[in-house]
Amino acid sequence: MSYENGWNALNLQFSSKIPRTEYSAHSYHWELMKVVTGTDTSKLELRKEASKEFMRRWDYSFLWNVCISRDFLSVNGGRITSMGHAVFGENASGKGDFNSQVNSPFADIEDLYALDPCKEYKEFEQAELIRLFEQKYSEAEAEFPEMVNMSGVYISMFSGLIDIFGWESLLLGIGYDEKKFAKIIDGYYQWVRQFFTAFAASSVPVMMVHDDLCWTSGPATDPEWYRKYIFPYLKKLIAPVKESGKKVMFTSDGTIDEFFDDIVNLGVDSVVMEPSSNMSLFAQKYGDRVGFVGGMDCRTLIYGSLAEIESEMKRLMDFGKRYPGFILAVGNHLPADVPIERALFYNELYEKLAVR
Repeated sequence: MSYENGWNALNLQFSSKIPRTEYSAHSYHWELMKVVTGTDTSKLELRKEASKEFMRRWDYSFLWNVCISRDFLSVNGGRITSMGHAVFGENASGKGDFNSQVNSPFADIEDLYALDPCKEYKEFEQAELIRLFEQKYSEAEAEFPEMVNMSGVYISMFSGLIDIFGWESLLLGIGYDEKKFAKIIDGYYQWVRQFFTAFAASSVPVMMVHDDLCWTSGPATDPEWYRKYIFPYLKKLIAPVKESGKKVMFTSDGTIDEFFDDIVNLGVDSVVMEPSSNMSLFAQKYGDRVGFVGGMDCRTLIYGSLAEIESEMKRLMDFGKRYPGFILAVGNHLPADVPIERALFYNELYEKLAVR
């Protein structure tokens, strides 16, 4: 079963089939879901069931999920930056995700340095946070019992700072006065740890910790800056969650090769990465003690020949069979513009090649 394969991977135990997940195919690729499930996904009221059936037929082993997002920064009137959003797809309610709004709430650099995260974003009741984690997890368990479910935090450290300041102000703040910005980072840690403390006290067995550390080109600033100001806080955030006996998965966009050692040192059980990162190198160094998720590149599915897609999938499956913690995914999402016939071919290859 999918659940068993996913749980085995989190516990570094071999299963008879390489487990698999996808991140957005079930949320946006309505034409693909129509072909796979036979459901008329042009009818909005049918999309939810079509999405569930699609995940079942594509044999998802876990469902990537968090419930603490940038909304928790703004719900109490806290300031965040709008960076806009390109078109990715249309959700189950028929709404697109394009956003042309680009603006910053900070007037200048001194306004930025004056930020007190705890005062700005305020504290939530611990009992309510625990209830929220458990409620969202229970809802996912009821809806998707055949796969490993989880909850977690999207705005862990660096991602939270990105949402608050946007890239331009963030990099300016880091570079202009390191000591002043260090106080903001410490203040943000003091604020965000309430969610990790609550999760540790909850009954949810798997936590997704999301923190987009890098661009495709690599770290956004000096790697030693991350080691001084980001990783020590991430380690302190994750510690009580691990001490409570839970599994912790860590997700970062971009090319994170520079930080493989640092991420493993956080004590996580599995790392979700994009195809630009060197998954083979990660597996060689840590595959006997840490799982990893991803592997396939949507650019191969869009631009590669069918022979190239098949060759890459064979390489991935042969590679993944050696590591019990490997979970296949299109690591940079399977967006709505991936041709349907190529997405179907990708799935056919998975079913053909995933058996160990």
